[in-house]
Amino acid sequence: MGKLRILSGKEVCAILARHGFQEVRRRGSHIVMQKRLPDTTITVPVPNHAELRIGTLQSIIRQAGISKSAFES
Repeated sequence: MGKLRILSGKEVCAILARHGFQEVRRRGSHIVMQKRLPDTTITVPVPNHAELRIGTLQSIIRQAGISKSAFES
């Protein structure tokens, strides 16, 4: 298990997009990404900051249900 990299909000959105998420709206400094599944919809807000804090990134990973390895260095 590697160490999480420091990522920007734009980079996180790009990773989420590669895993089937789409940008549905922007409001202020946040981008809302969604992935529609047959029985549910996963919604993940991403702060559009130059650097995301590790705790924020971990929360995004948990909400999105994507493996941590996609965000590691």
